[in-house]
Amino acid sequence: MTKAELVSIISKRTGVERQVVLTTVESFMEEVKNSLEKGENVHLRGFGSFVVKRRAQKTGRILAQNTTIIIPAHDVPAFKPADTFVDKVKNRPASGGQQ
Repeated sequence: MTKAELVSIISKRTGVERQVVLTTVESFMEEVKNSLEKGENVHLRGFGSFVVKRRAQKTGRILAQNTTIIIPAHDVPAFKPADTFVDKVKNRPASGGQQ
């Protein structure tokens, strides 16, 4: 599902104008990004949490040059779904290969 499809579905379900829904969705995404940039996690009860994860320093390889490099420790954004959300996805009927 794309952002445009999501906005369209929400607009139809709620009766709210499509442009208002688009602005709301984009504002939500911007606030999540701003919070994560500041190192603040975003928790949505029953849905999941947008969190900042710390990746440890590690050794990597550049295969084309056959050399090793040190990849420094760094932060990455991640999403951790709520247990109830995970249970619903696990217990859904098979979809025939669709994602």
